[in-house]
Amino acid sequence: MSSLTERKARLIVHGDQPYNAEPPLDRLRASYRTPAEDFYVRTHGDLPDLDEATWRLTVDGGTGPALEVSLSDLRTRFPVAMVTATMQCAGNRRADMRAVAPVSGDPWDAGAIGTAEWTGVRLGDVLREAGVAERVGLHVAFESHDTVDGHPYGASIPLAKAMAPETVLAYAMNGEALLPEHGFPVRAVVPGFAGVRSPKWLRRLTVQDHPSDNPIQAGDYKLYPADVTAETADPANGHTIDTMPLNAAICEPARGAILKPGSNRIRGYAVSGDRTVVRVDVSGNGGWSWVQAELERDVAAPFAWTFWSTSLDLPPGEHELAVRAWDEAGQTQPALPDETWNHKGYLCACWHRVRVNIA
Repeated sequence: MSSLTERKARLIVHGDQPYNAEPPLDRLRASYRTPAEDFYVRTHGDLPDLDEATWRLTVDGGTGPALEVSLSDLRTRFPVAMVTATMQCAGNRRADMRAVAPVSGDPWDAGAIGTAEWTGVRLGDVLREAGVAERVGLHVAFESHDTVDGHPYGASIPLAKAMAPETVLAYAMNGEALLPEHGFPVRAVVPGFAGVRSPKWLRRLTVQDHPSDNPIQAGDYKLYPADVTAETADPANGHTIDTMPLNAAICEPARGAILKPGSNRIRGYAVSGDRTVVRVDVSGNGGWSWVQAELERDVAAPFAWTFWSTSLDLPPGEHELAVRAWDEAGQTQPALPDETWNHKGYLCACWHRVRVNIA
């Protein structure tokens, strides 16, 4: 296995403490399942150094005593579950909103996203083993080993989502043990939800009648109107970000690329949190006219992205490429980041635009 230093060298690093990084966009189109070393990294605190032999997960809030399981228990006591799913940071494409007006957070391009085959056990199976019955109004609160501003990282999801068959406790990524920066030895994977709801380095799960009161859940990852500022934001009035919106991005060619006149291949991804992408439009003139792209998806993976590609005949000069996706409900993306700008820079889902020169 390569070292963390070597893996960092492959990525665009936005910060070392906490460590946050994304791949160059062309790497995302190299394969449908993103290699672990090219998968974006989002952390809020330290990188825990955990020993799989001594690691334990405690599950409480069921009808009986708390359940404690080891990694060996997960591997031997529960059916293996595998899900191919896309994970995406709520701040993906924040750089586009930052171009409108200042926002907080790392300036992610469109690379804070990746798709992997996650192997582990269904979270619902573990919860049922702990005596948890599905009931309306309950939540599963996660607590992790990493520390953020003096507190353990924590987040929560509705119990119904925790019990859904696609939600897993993963110990492997693309057939290999999780890398330390991706949550070794065990992390949650909650397909369709923002990455913040898929905590790494798990320590405890608690079933309770309210969302987690951890600052990450209660105070952060809220969507506010454009007129709300950091000073006036009230988390009680912000919309908690769970399901991710329809989005699309151009991965090739890169911004500022110099291309030859004539036919040029344009490739990228499209994704939607809980709906199927049914169409992707690509423009070579900033959205004045469009062509429909060819789509590539894994029909057995409804929570994974859709790859798209097309060819555009581009004459000499500067061109603004643009892409927009459509979902099965007939919804598409806003044209400009101005339309959904917010001071946290969350959920940027406007048309993705890339300027290129044809020489």
